[in-house]
Amino acid sequence: MCGRYVMARAAGDLVALGGGELPDERLELRRSWNVAPTSDVPILLEREADGAVRRELHVARWGLVPPWAKELAVGSRAFNARSETVASKPTFRAAVRARRCAVPVEGYYEWKAPAPGAKGPDGKAAKKQPHYVHPAGAGDGEGPVIWFAGLYEWWQDPEAEAAGRDPWVLSTTILTMAAPDADDEDEVLGSLGDLHDRLPVPLDAETMDAWLTPGRLGSAEEADALVGRVCAGAYDVAAGWVLRPVGTAVGNVRNDGPELIQAEKPAQGTLL
Repeated sequence: MCGRYVMARAAGDLVALGGGELPDERLELRRSWNVAPTSDVPILLEREADGAVRRELHVARWGLVPPWAKELAVGSRAFNARSETVASKPTFRAAVRARRCAVPVEGYYEWKAPAPGAKGPDGKAAKKQPHYVHPAGAGDGEGPVIWFAGLYEWWQDPEAEAAGRDPWVLSTTILTMAAPDADDEDEVLGSLGDLHDRLPVPLDAETMDAWLTPGRLGSAEEADALVGRVCAGAYDVAAGWVLRPVGTAVGNVRNDGPELIQAEKPAQGTLL
């Protein structure tokens, strides 16, 4: 799964990396080393306008809110979408056929369970150890980012409309898939499989072009085929990532700063 991540790039940098344009040149993104669900996050999408396809960077609320939802809080439970069921689950099935996006992240956090029976320095059961996963070559706000396959939706807030505020909320979710086997012969993929049983789905340039192509797919079967295509190339992208243990401060969303991604010695009893 993906429940916390890092995004501290400027909007212009993301457009340069992913292609496209800024519909609003004044757009400023909040830098964060501890992005959590319900936060505002950048997404890249394509839409048809005046007979041309335009790739644009927008800001969305992390946690998909389908148009039929009764309240905004629905999104807090839909920040990830399982690739195996996304084409059939009511929350996501309309979006995967017509509203796909890419969610840029500099890296993400995942918590690793301790070895069975492991003890910490205090003699008590060892605790989970957070790890920071990021592309090789990235650092200090430079280098590549990960583009995760995502979905987006528009939701109309009736209370906001009655109060005279903009009633439209743009929201997003990140696709996940089964992680590699922990015994994969590729060291990185094996480490990812040992870290968690789910993996957020990364896109390469080719699959991102296919994923973002606007237009409604004709059936759930077509949606499943497209999801299968992006998942098929996900491990090749993930093989270029780096994992490192970091401090437990990331577990508190109120903590936010570049110190969160600094390497820390693994907790005693945690398997590497």
